[in-house]
Amino acid sequence: MRRGKLAALLGVISAAMPIASQNRFPKPDFESGYQYPDLQYSAPNEALWSAVDIFLLVAMMGVVAWATLKRRKRAPMLIISVVSVLYFGFFRSGCVCSIGSVQNVTLAFVDASYTLPIVVFLFFILPVVFTFLFGRVFCSGVCPLGALQEIVNIRNYRLSRSISAVLGVIPWAYLSFALLYAATRSSFIVCRFDPFVGIFRMGGDMGMIAFGGLLLLAAVFTGRPFCRFLCPYGALLSLFSRVSVRNMSITKECINCDLCLNACPVDAIRPPFENKVKESRMDGVRRLLAYFVLLPVAAAAGAFGMNAISPLLAGANKDVRLYEQVMRNEVNPQNIQPVDVEVFFAQGGTIEELSARTAEIRRQFRTYSGIAGGAIGLVVGLTLIGLSVKRTRKTYEIDRAACINCGRCFAYCPQNKLSIIQ
Repeated sequence: MRRGKLAALLGVISAAMPIASQNRFPKPDFESGYQYPDLQYSAPNEALWSAVDIFLLVAMMGVVAWATLKRRKRAPMLIISVVSVLYFGFFRSGCVCSIGSVQNVTLAFVDASYTLPIVVFLFFILPVVFTFLFGRVFCSGVCPLGALQEIVNIRNYRLSRSISAVLGVIPWAYLSFALLYAATRSSFIVCRFDPFVGIFRMGGDMGMIAFGGLLLLAAVFTGRPFCRFLCPYGALLSLFSRVSVRNMSITKECINCDLCLNACPVDAIRPPFENKVKESRMDGVRRLLAYFVLLPVAAAAGAFGMNAISPLLAGANKDVRLYEQVMRNEVNPQNIQPVDVEVFFAQGGTIEELSARTAEIRRQFRTYSGIAGGAIGLVVGLTLIGLSVKRTRKTYEIDRAACINCGRCFAYCPQNKLSIIQ
């Protein structure tokens, strides 16, 4: 009896299940004319934030220019540094970055299909314009990387001029490699190896975060090691600072008190120097001519060396690496292909097309590597000339290319204090 009732109950449930399924999951009706509404998502207004970025960039550089050229005050630079670290650093995560924008501009110059965002172009060109007009006001504290180093700096142990000059070649080499890899569409190495972006974003590659921490530790005891010995954009700005329309001066009348020299964190002040080795005018002309004859030799040597290692440098390009993987797999077929090779063939790629593309990339590397090597050789030659030439100075002078407009020398100069009292 019970078994009969249970069988009847199961039969009712089994008969009801298709009906329930049909009611819960009806077949789609494509003939009713119903249209699904467009789904809208609230997204951050990046255009607004970009406008805020540009406004603050211009305003902060303007404040630094006013403080250094007009007021000779360091306090505004400290405030600007804190604001830059908090806003451009931690809030905006270090991006858009003027230092990295060099790569975008280079890629847009060589590749017409690449669209350069206007905000990136402005971050590149505005500091250049301000540097040409007022000196390196961007480096003072507007750049979050320099501002972070400025805030932690306590002591300044001086390096010899020769060591500083040798280390000063590194930013130019870094800039040359950055332009090379950007022009060949291989990598944005400035962004990839940014030592402070991991700190600003509070995460990322631990190796780069550790490197950034070491740079900050070094910045406690010496002025801005990244800005002086690594920054490629700073090297570019130093060219425009040499010919700036207006540039910072320590005081109106130097009394050779030596205080500003000890205050400068980046060794941008040259002390008085009396050239005791007197030479005739003709001997000086011959010596300079010999130096300038060596410049093309140094440039040619750099171009030849970089051109020789261009196949090795081309290995950083993803298409070249893929071609090498495909060729290795063709010579020694594997049961399990590398993922990149499998995807390449699955997408319909052919070895002939990849080979032609790789040949073009290697040709570009040979051309651009030669140009980059020539530029590096030229910088090395000019650095040696700068170390060899001795110029007579009667007062303390600012090295316009090296000065970052930090304003530390203002407070140390007794002439500035005297003018404030008067």
